[in-house]
Amino acid sequence: MSRCLFAAVSALALLSGAEAQAQDAPSQSAGAVESVVVVGSRAPGRLAVDSPAPVDVISAQTLQNQGFTDINRALEFLAPSFNFPHSDTAPSAANTRAASLRGLSPDEVLVLVNGKRWHSSSVVNFNAVFGRGSVPTDLGAIPLSAVSRIEILRDGAAAQYGSDAIAGVINIVLRSDLGGSASVQGGETSRSDGQNGTATLSDGFALGDRGRINLTGEVRYRNSTNRATIDSRYNRITTEQGDPDSLDLNFAADASYDLGGAQAYGDAIYDHRKSVSPAQFRAPTVAPTIYPLGFIPHIRLNLDDVGGTAGLKGMASGWAWDLSDTFGYNKSVFEVHGTTNTSLATSPTAFNAGGANYLQNVVDLTVSRPFSVLAGANLAVGAEQRYEHFAIQSGEPLSYAGAGAQGFPGYNPPSPVNISRTNEAVFVDGELKPVSQLTLGAAARYEHYSDFGDATSGKLSAIYHPLQLLAVRGTVSTGFRAPSLQQQGFSTVTSQSSNGVLVNIGTFAVNDPVSRALGASPLKAETSKNFSGGFVLTPGSGFTFTADAYRINIANRISLSENLSGAAVTAILKAAAITSASQVRFFTNSADTTTNGFELTANWRGRLGQDARLDLTAGYASAVTGVDRIRPNPVLPALPLLATSSIDLLTSALPRTKATLGGRLDWRSWTFGADVANFGSFRAIQVVSEQTYNPVTTVDLTVDYAITPKIKIGLGVLNVGDAFPDKIADRALTQGGGLQYPEVGGIGTNGREYYLRVSSRF
Repeated sequence: MSRCLFAAVSALALLSGAEAQAQDAPSQSAGAVESVVVVGSRAPGRLAVDSPAPVDVISAQTLQNQGFTDINRALEFLAPSFNFPHSDTAPSAANTRAASLRGLSPDEVLVLVNGKRWHSSSVVNFNAVFGRGSVPTDLGAIPLSAVSRIEILRDGAAAQYGSDAIAGVINIVLRSDLGGSASVQGGETSRSDGQNGTATLSDGFALGDRGRINLTGEVRYRNSTNRATIDSRYNRITTEQGDPDSLDLNFAADASYDLGGAQAYGDAIYDHRKSVSPAQFRAPTVAPTIYPLGFIPHIRLNLDDVGGTAGLKGMASGWAWDLSDTFGYNKSVFEVHGTTNTSLATSPTAFNAGGANYLQNVVDLTVSRPFSVLAGANLAVGAEQRYEHFAIQSGEPLSYAGAGAQGFPGYNPPSPVNISRTNEAVFVDGELKPVSQLTLGAAARYEHYSDFGDATSGKLSAIYHPLQLLAVRGTVSTGFRAPSLQQQGFSTVTSQSSNGVLVNIGTFAVNDPVSRALGASPLKAETSKNFSGGFVLTPGSGFTFTADAYRINIANRISLSENLSGAAVTAILKAAAITSASQVRFFTNSADTTTNGFELTANWRGRLGQDARLDLTAGYASAVTGVDRIRPNPVLPALPLLATSSIDLLTSALPRTKATLGGRLDWRSWTFGADVANFGSFRAIQVVSEQTYNPVTTVDLTVDYAITPKIKIGLGVLNVGDAFPDKIADRALTQGGGLQYPEVGGIGTNGREYYLRVSSRF
């Protein structure tokens, strides 16, 4: 902790010439009702309380007050339906950590940046954690210091925004102010590991008298944590379980320029990440000559993520038009160190394991205008063209020869993975006010994919204000999620625990002969039906209360199959001359599910005398997913495509309930904060037996003090009570009981953390 304190205090001197700290967005609590939102409607000037579907609006100041330095962790304690499972040791899941809305898969929520579709990762989550088989958008690649606000639409919106928006939409709005700010933060856990630091610098400039640009740079690092315990086989700690070592270098820009008859605008985000994750411990008998005490292979990820939008918008004959092009690219390269390939007579101890890249380009044209019909109307129509490309680069030959490198055999698809597709879409989105108290909405969207065909979705919505202080709202919609290119083409072999035993598991593309022989078939799109209803209560005096219930039916959910093994699998692998894997899995549309839930939010903000202001927020969310149908294996009925472990990861590996309570007290130069979160029970198989894990509660405390009008210092304790999830009941069956905690759930395994922050605005 002393190094972190020294770094932050040193920054105090560097920032002493800066002016008072503030963010471009005013301080507001999650879900502040006066916020004008972009997401959920194409009608201009829509307030959150007037939305027919629930929208959480979270300001930059609220995000930064949490003391977390990444978007995922900050949102976890602010948005009731947002969950961020803390996978630790899985190289794919620990480095591109996935988030969830309403308990659904990470790729069933659409991410926008400044209202434009953002790209997903090239890294497929292929480990035995929540989101197994999904391809998430990497929110960790977007610097928190570049965010002006985040809007979370908790409703199906595929008819408005296209594929993936089954659970909802997260819209990240970047900073566009002309002011500057800087901050330095350092911290560590109470166990003296996980040392972390973040330095940010942001400044906005005028471009003559017609334009502006805001630039943000951020450096973020975190040392590893380890919560493994004694391995009973060797009476020592042999393995690792915790956050990986990581370093992120971020840059973001947002700009606009008035051209007279139109406005040019654009944004860009770049992230370079280096991280190191452990594989599972290998016993001394695996490579006794090189590693007589056994060894832990470490997987190094080098990731580059870049995206941005360039566009023009203006007015013509009363119509507002917006033409844009949004580009996104994600490249991942894996290396394995401290390992060996036991199939080689003389093996290196490090390998280039190859990697993957994903590219997306979206051209979008939207036109809209209000109409003086009845009490008012708005109509928007548009068209979109999207190009996607996915490729896998094989590792060096020695990395996949024979059994392959221990921990992460190099990529070596049976056939080259270099695939692409196009998508064309048209949509219409309209609203009508028959009377001033009632707003009706309807949207429809048609899409054509070059690889799997057509999809059509629709949405109806309404919000009615019978009283000034009360609004009743509801929506019904259909939606879809197209199978991603990554899910259609991904192929690799990894070493993972299966029923407590470490084995090599091959993931084969759905069109691979091995997959087809074991029951795979071409992937279809997921389709959904969403129903929601609720009310908004705004009695005044700064208080708002919302309540919403929903039901989401999803057919043909895409997931990884069970790890298939046995004599039939062995024979098929042998016939295909595959020696590097003993079990097989592939992507499949094998389940239909129904999710029922409800969400409550409450916000109050007001003054306590002349010098004090208090903000209080509370939220509660419940999401329960059940399986309606599991499709049998059409080729080998004795080998189910999904069994209990995979079903649990799909339906119950996240807390079924979450309750949050937050408070901020501003008094003169002081700001005091407290956040309480209760994560409900969840269920999963982590070794052999299914286990239900008990609820757990965390408390975070923060305090900030404006030393002068030019500088502010903050202290915080995260997870004051040092809360942990339950330990795995049958952990003794694998790794000598050294891996104590589940890879799913809500809070992770870092325990209590401390931080010190210095921030300023100039």
